[in-house]
Amino acid sequence: MMRFLIALGAASVFAMGAAAQDETPRKTSAEIRSAMTDADWRAIPADETLLIELESGTVTIALSPAMAPKHVEQLRKLTRAGFYDGLSFYRVIDGFVAQGGDPFGDKDIGKAKKQLKAEFEAAGDDIAFAAIKDVDGFATKVGYIDGMPAGYDEQTGTYWLLHCAGAFAFGRNEAADTASTEFYIAIQPQRFLDRNLTVFGNVIDGMEHVQLLRRVAPPETKDDDVGEEIIRMRMASDLPEAERPQWEILDSARPVFAALTEARRNRAEKFFIYNADHLDICREPLPVRNRAAE
Repeated sequence: MMRFLIALGAASVFAMGAAAQDETPRKTSAEIRSAMTDADWRAIPADETLLIELESGTVTIALSPAMAPKHVEQLRKLTRAGFYDGLSFYRVIDGFVAQGGDPFGDKDIGKAKKQLKAEFEAAGDDIAFAAIKDVDGFATKVGYIDGMPAGYDEQTGTYWLLHCAGAFAFGRNEAADTASTEFYIAIQPQRFLDRNLTVFGNVIDGMEHVQLLRRVAPPETKDDDVGEEIIRMRMASDLPEAERPQWEILDSARPVFAALTEARRNRAEKFFIYNADHLDICREPLPVRNRAAE
C-alpha cells in the first residue's frame, strides 16, 4: 500500500482555516521547536552527505538515493575519484543557478558513466510523501519526502524533488538521458525546471557560500574566467569518524513536522496581524541540525 501521509496530523485542529484558528490558541515555531525530541529527527547517513569545500567555506548537501539512485551512485564515484577537485563553479547566473564541473570536458571520468538515464521522477510504495494542503501551480500536490520539498502527480503516481533554492541536480544536454558530471545548485526557486532535470539533493548548510560565488558566464576558451575553484568534494563517510558531521533533518512523517508546517502557514507571533492561511513550500527553510556541533 502506498505510504501517503497527509501532513495535518498534530495540526488537524487548525484545518478549518485562519478565521477559525483565532478561537484556538496556536503555538509559534519557536515553541514547537522547543518541544521537539530526538525521536522527531532523522539522521542523514554519512554516505548521503556531500561536502563541497570552497575558499569561503563548506557547502553541505543531503542526497536522496531513494529518488535518484543512479545519480547518487554516479556522484559518489566521481567524488571519490577526485574528479571535481580543482574544478570550478564556471556558470553562476544571478537569481538562477550555480553550475560546477568541467566546462571543457577535459578531465577523465574514470569508471563513471558518460551518460545517465534520467531520473526526473520516482514511483513506488516505499516512498513516504507527507502532503500539505496548500495549492501549488506546478504539481497537483506538494509536500515532503524525507524532509525535502517534493511534488506528486495524481495521474501518473510519480514523485519528484522540487527546484527550490538549494536544490542540487545534474545538468544535461537537450536529450533527456545525457547527464553525466555537471551539477548545479538553484540560487532561487526555479520550479519551471521541475520534472525536466534530475534533482537528487538539497543544500542543508552553507548556502551563503553558494550565494557569494562570483557571477560568471560559461567560458568559451580556457583564457576566460572559469569562476571560483572547488577545492575538493568529499562524501562525509570518507572522513575519519571523529571528523564527520552528524546532520539530522526533521522527520516529515512525525506529527511535530505537521505542527511546524501549520505554524509557518498561520503564524502565532504577536507581530502578525494578518495570516493568509497559505504555505509557499519553497520559502520555508529545511529544519536541520548538526549533532556533532552541539
